[in-house]
Amino acid sequence: MEIRGADTRRIRIRIRQVLFLFVVLGLPQASSHIGQFSVAEEMLSGSFVGNLAKDLGLEVSELSSRGAQLVSTDNIQCLQLDINSGDLLLSKALDREELCGSTEPCVLHFQVLMKNPLQFLQIELQVRDINDHTPVFLEKEILLEIPENSPIGAVFLLESARDFDVGNNSVKSYTLSSNSHFHMKMRVNPDNKKYPELILHKSLDYEKQPQLSFLLTALDGGSPPRSGTAFVRVLVVDINDNSPEFEQSFYEVKIPENCITGSLVLNVSAWDLDSGKNGEISYSFSHASEDILKIFEINKKSGEVRLRASLDFETTESYSIIVQATDGGGLFGKSTVRIQVMDVNDNVPEVTVSSVTSSIPENSPEIVVMVFSTRDRDSGDNGRMICTISEDNPFVLKSSIMNYYTLETERPLDREERAEYTIVITVSDLGSPRLQSQHQVTVRVSDVNDNAPAFSQRAYTLRVRENNSPGLALGSVRAWDADEGANAQLSYSLLPSPSAPASPSASASTGRPQQPAPGALVSIDADSGQLFALRALDFEALQAFEFLVGATDRGSPALSSQARVRVLVLDANDNAPFVLHPLQNGSAPCTELLPRAAGAGYLVSKVVAVDGDAGQNAWLSFQLLKATEPGLFGVWAHSGEVRTARALSERDAPRHRLVVLVRDNGDPPLSASVTLHVLLVDGFSQPYLPLRAAPDAAAAAAAAAARPERLTVYLVVALAAVSSLFLCSLLAFVAARLCRRAGWAEAVAAGAGSGPEGHFPGHLLDAGGGGTLSHSYQYEVCLAGAPGTKDFKFLKPVVTDFPPQANGAEVEVNPTFRNSFLFS
Repeated sequence: MEIRGADTRRIRIRIRQVLFLFVVLGLPQASSHIGQFSVAEEMLSGSFVGNLAKDLGLEVSELSSRGAQLVSTDNIQCLQLDINSGDLLLSKALDREELCGSTEPCVLHFQVLMKNPLQFLQIELQVRDINDHTPVFLEKEILLEIPENSPIGAVFLLESARDFDVGNNSVKSYTLSSNSHFHMKMRVNPDNKKYPELILHKSLDYEKQPQLSFLLTALDGGSPPRSGTAFVRVLVVDINDNSPEFEQSFYEVKIPENCITGSLVLNVSAWDLDSGKNGEISYSFSHASEDILKIFEINKKSGEVRLRASLDFETTESYSIIVQATDGGGLFGKSTVRIQVMDVNDNVPEVTVSSVTSSIPENSPEIVVMVFSTRDRDSGDNGRMICTISEDNPFVLKSSIMNYYTLETERPLDREERAEYTIVITVSDLGSPRLQSQHQVTVRVSDVNDNAPAFSQRAYTLRVRENNSPGLALGSVRAWDADEGANAQLSYSLLPSPSAPASPSASASTGRPQQPAPGALVSIDADSGQLFALRALDFEALQAFEFLVGATDRGSPALSSQARVRVLVLDANDNAPFVLHPLQNGSAPCTELLPRAAGAGYLVSKVVAVDGDAGQNAWLSFQLLKATEPGLFGVWAHSGEVRTARALSERDAPRHRLVVLVRDNGDPPLSASVTLHVLLVDGFSQPYLPLRAAPDAAAAAAAAAARPERLTVYLVVALAAVSSLFLCSLLAFVAARLCRRAGWAEAVAAGAGSGPEGHFPGHLLDAGGGGTLSHSYQYEVCLAGAPGTKDFKFLKPVVTDFPPQANGAEVEVNPTFRNSFLFS
């Protein structure tokens, strides 16, 4: 029963708060129409209460489209709204006594929050009482001690029954079983509750009947009525003819709600004219509710009223207590005590969130982030509130109706500037001291694809050595996107060149090799930006190439950017030296004529070679690998000139075979060899003898002895032919030199030339030393190939068009170039 009393007190406070909110929501800003519904207590969960749309004159579809939501100020979530049908249903069974206690009618207030536009509608739910409680007496036996000299008509108080129902279902009447001395009369106390009084209608006689017993029955007004009983036992005492009297018939005291437990509230005092036991007075509360008995206590001897529990102004503002003073003879006096509770600022303001949006898109105009209400259970200035937010956020607080606020964005937000905001809402009252509470809201700014990818560099330079394996990773490009999620997920691709590639005819006319399409040379990983070579690269064919790569995000619409990539092909030593002179074409070997009168250092021949590589891979050195007579000839290491190491003698063989090794400076080095045949002659009039295998000496002597006349004829004819041929050749050589000097300048200016006969590499690289050629020249080598007639050899320079240098420098032609290949 004490627990029920506490619940009843809390429910009364909630009812007052609900009524206060009802008054607030009835302001002109809210809808003036109030939806009223009624439901009996103890109905099952899911029971139909009413149709909200029909009662408020709304369309059912409007509830769904405007996001209708039920809001309860006291957080009593007992209703649920079906937005598809507009029906209000019970979410749980209701206990009227738990919700409202003894308050009648029991009305719960709710608000319907609707958006687009924002609107608040009010509804009331009345919980009807049913007769589900039986009247109960706190004590099953009521003991009364009544003096025998009590006058006719004396009144004696009886304990009243407790019935938690209200209205007609509460206690309506009391009945007393048949007896000879007493009858009963109904009274109403200050709380408007009925209680019984026992009235003596026949004098008592202790000697005849010292004790009386009868049954007291309490009936409620339900249908069918419920009843409770208590046994009344009356003890007749002897001669006590004075009742206690209080100093005041009415006491009034004010006490602040923050008084500590045990504090003295007041001291009541009464006296009795009798003496002895009949004059001893004891104090007690009469007809006190459970709430009063839990909060206050009275000293039976001294009459001091003290606190036994904390007070709460917001729950109960005042208490009315009947104090009874009873003497030893059973007579009593009554006095009424009214205790007024004074409010202090002991309640922190509360924030109730109706709706909140935790994520909003960037670049959006004003958006409602949160709808909330505030409440302070105190009164006066202690209950007046102000609401603020931190000033370092782009949000603004707007007030709608009383104590309802909306939190909105002040301007469009940029996620890249700040992706998350923490807004602290501070609500403080105007009491002394001021109390405040804070509510924190975290709002994330969702991303919109408003940033294009950006490469870490506008141009990338990658290097790869030639002869790479297909699929080799060349490097990577990297871009980043300030957005997030799919808007920041990038895909890399190769882009077509902005300028059209040169046509084959143009490439042929300029002498430049046409660059293949980038897609034929490299590929790119769409996710990582890693670049791979699709085929082996050749420095001699392609020294560098450029292409564009693009990065595209996955937003909608997609944004992209591009960067330029230049790939430099590094040279590898993959080309062996190529000998230009003497030409090794598989025909008759090249024979050099050496007069026997030549001294040491005489230039016999010069080995001319080139290397298709570049840099130190094309630096050539020459070495005499094999000679018929060691020590007779030497080769200069850097020029390739073959010279005599000493003067010739008669004992030296007439024919010599020299093998010259040409080696580059690569790692590992590559080499080529060339074979020179040197014929010693007494003078240039001596006929040129082909290099055939010498016949057996004995057979030759026999043949000479057999045909001496024929040999003489042959010698004479040969000598004449050689002399004539020498003279013609000398004249032709001089004429050719004169013609060539006249046409040299024209050939260089026109940039035309004839390629060498036989197979040559596509690009000849400058080795930078004597005995090698520069990139700007190829040679046509004309050597004697038939025996007996052509004793002269010459090299024809050919000028070839090459691409202009990257820095715009012109290629300088060495003027000594054409003079280094004269007749030797």
